[in-house]
Amino acid sequence: MDVFRAIYTSQPFGYDSSILDGILMEARRANVRDGITGALICRADIYLQWLEGPELEVRKTLERIERDDRHLDVKVHVAEHVTERTFAEWAMLHDPAATWIWSQSEIAGGALQRTTPEEITGFFLKLRSSGAADDK
Repeated sequence: MDVFRAIYTSQPFGYDSSILDGILMEARRANVRDGITGALICRADIYLQWLEGPELEVRKTLERIERDDRHLDVKVHVAEHVTERTFAEWAMLHDPAATWIWSQSEIAGGALQRTTPEEITGFFLKLRSSGAADDK
């Protein structure tokens, strides 16, 4: 099965728990409808999202995110075809802690501009292997 994977980062605009809850609710509903699975790592200063599924649907989702005024500076780090899903069980896994990614000062200092696709992918693989994936 051919799966398209995209990983992007963005900076939240107006981040609070109700905005995040709205994003997660909308993402889960749309992802189930569109055959997309994935994961979201978020804090007040950054969103990192992994999307996987049919290429057309993943690209449409990215376009919606880029138009969404809750996201600033959307940057796609990975866009590739893979043979299988990594987060097949999750319409949108959410990791609220994300204490092992960049600090706020590192993000403010340009970490997003210097990161590699491998580093971004590694964050999610660490999340997947950590057992934090209880929220479906």
